[in-house]
Amino acid sequence: MGSTNISYLNPRTVILIGIPGLENVQFWIGFPFFGLCLVALLGNILLLIIIPKERSLHQPMYIFLAVLAATDLGLCVAIAPKMLAIFWFGSRSMAFDACLTQLFFVHALQGMESGMLLAMAFDRYIAIRHPLRYISILTPFFLARVVLMVAIRATVLVGILPILLKQLKLFHSFIVVHSYCEHMAVVKMAAEDIHINKSYGLFVAFAILGFDIVFVFISYILIFQAVFHLPQKEARIKAFNTCTAHIVVFLEFYILAFFSFFSHRFGHVSPYVHILLSTLYLLVPPALNPLVYGVKTKEIRIKVAQAFILKFDTQQ
Repeated sequence: MGSTNISYLNPRTVILIGIPGLENVQFWIGFPFFGLCLVALLGNILLLIIIPKERSLHQPMYIFLAVLAATDLGLCVAIAPKMLAIFWFGSRSMAFDACLTQLFFVHALQGMESGMLLAMAFDRYIAIRHPLRYISILTPFFLARVVLMVAIRATVLVGILPILLKQLKLFHSFIVVHSYCEHMAVVKMAAEDIHINKSYGLFVAFAILGFDIVFVFISYILIFQAVFHLPQKEARIKAFNTCTAHIVVFLEFYILAFFSFFSHRFGHVSPYVHILLSTLYLLVPPALNPLVYGVKTKEIRIKVAQAFILKFDTQQ
């Protein structure tokens, strides 16, 4: 009987192969990925130090940015150690339960990041459309509820994915064709009917990413309407500049997210192209977000400059 007909019950471990077709150069691919992780860690840690410390940054926009930075840190920690161990040390085996745990955290943190981008779009909408009511609407209690709702939504919806996978008993392979435990890559190991898993995965994607992108888009239509109706050109430019950082972050996150999502299910993209892009989708936003907001936000630029100047002076 051919190997393709062999089935396995309840795997204890799985094997992650990294990037199929590029196994011989994975060692070198690890270095730019490590660079992205390092930039993400340093940039987001810096944001999480500066924002709570500086009272002038205790505003809704920066509180949402701090939560986004914490989410980005979580994504890096969830994916980078095992991925780099595969690339550099050939450490491909992983306990099946650990794989499901990584799957949960990766997708839940993705969902939280999407939710925080929606929250930040709402923040800009209120700031531009209703500036006089900004503080009265975005109270600390309201911000806490938004963050809690974003976390609960992602945790509950994504938490069902590993539960459904645990119900599968028969697998035709132990090999995860990916550099981390992504939902569809794990589902494809099963030798049973996986329609429920695939359908629920689609539902989660549209319930989180689809819902968020629609309302972010609506928010910016309303924002641009308000901006273009401002009487003074300087006021229009200033209002638009407050949104540019979020627009850049929003575009790079959702474009990569939906390309990765649809190519995995409906596209005919080479496996190594898809896996490279889906890995970059997890690592590029955490690395770019602090850079984009640091460059575009005057208050953060000043605080970062002051921190480095103070450190330099103390070393003299």
